[in-house]
Amino acid sequence: MANISAADVARLRKMTLAGMMDCKKALEESNGDFDKAVEIIRKKGQAVASKRADREATEGVVLAKTNADSSTGALIVLNSETDFVAKNNDFIALAGKILDLALTKKPADLQTLKSLPLENSTAEGKVTEYMGIIGEKLELAFYEKIEAPFVQAYIHPGNKLASLAGFSKAGVDIQVYKDVVMQIAAMNPVAIDKDDVPAQVIEQELEIGRDQARRDGKPENMIDKIAQGKLAKFYKENTLLNQEFIKDSKINIRQYLESVDKQLKVTTFKRFNLNQ
Repeated sequence: MANISAADVARLRKMTLAGMMDCKKALEESNGDFDKAVEIIRKKGQAVASKRADREATEGVVLAKTNADSSTGALIVLNSETDFVAKNNDFIALAGKILDLALTKKPADLQTLKSLPLENSTAEGKVTEYMGIIGEKLELAFYEKIEAPFVQAYIHPGNKLASLAGFSKAGVDIQVYKDVVMQIAAMNPVAIDKDDVPAQVIEQELEIGRDQARRDGKPENMIDKIAQGKLAKFYKENTLLNQEFIKDSKINIRQYLESVDKQLKVTTFKRFNLNQ
């Protein structure tokens, strides 16, 4: 049997994130062959994945980040079965590695991200490996990216909620970008402005307004006017530029941006809340 040193165990742990004892056992089983040891750990993860395929992975972390020049932002969700695992530093580190991979390679979609090479495997393969380490179902469940002249990211404390926003220009006070992306996280707008709200959402809100008016006994000739009034309230509460600024309720986000730079626009945004 090969002589397994502490340095060998530490090296394998760095490669796989597996526990020290799991790494030592894998190296002993492989007679010191690192490639075979990695495969042993990977197969253990695949076995766990098969056994726990019917489990729900509804906990986890939501992380968002931008690249060095803030021209690209990415947001990912790595799910686990329990919040205990979601708070594990190695689990969060794994999510961070996948997020960095997404920022570097800029994959078009989630499936492409899963298939990208990561260390000795792929992003999805590393998730499977980690399942063998912790014994829970894990899932890389969501990925989105934004490219713009300037992108700002925000992660709410606890790693359950994150948001990204793209802006039409760079060079503005960084606090302005942060204020807007935090507004998105806090207030969950459905669109940037009224014209960006999908037609089906508008019709749904009008129908809700009509039904409410009828239940309230309003005259039939007033129903549509009342519904339009409720739609206006919906726009104010649910479209980013028309929402009250959470730091100053006397103005909305449109007015806040215009007070800083009339040319500054929000071009797009992404948001994910694990608890919604």
